[in-house]
Amino acid sequence: MSDQPVVAGKAPIKIAVEAGKDYWWCSCGKSAKQPFCDGSHKGSSFSPMKYTAEKTGDAWFCACKGTGKSPLCDGTHNKL
Repeated sequence: MSDQPVVAGKAPIKIAVEAGKDYWWCSCGKSAKQPFCDGSHKGSSFSPMKYTAEKTGDAWFCACKGTGKSPLCDGTHNKL
């Protein structure tokens, strides 16, 4: 079993978020509901990451799963 996540996409996913609401980001890359968890990580070393929106607006969630500021994009996908 791999300790490396699957690259779900090579561009961030823009999501309209609501202040104070929790979102569960997929860290394994296997979810069919990217960028959010659908339970596909079960049986692996991965688990979803809770993200609580600080403000209402657009957030850019990482799809390559290589970001240094999970769960949001930091541009790492540009190096893939």
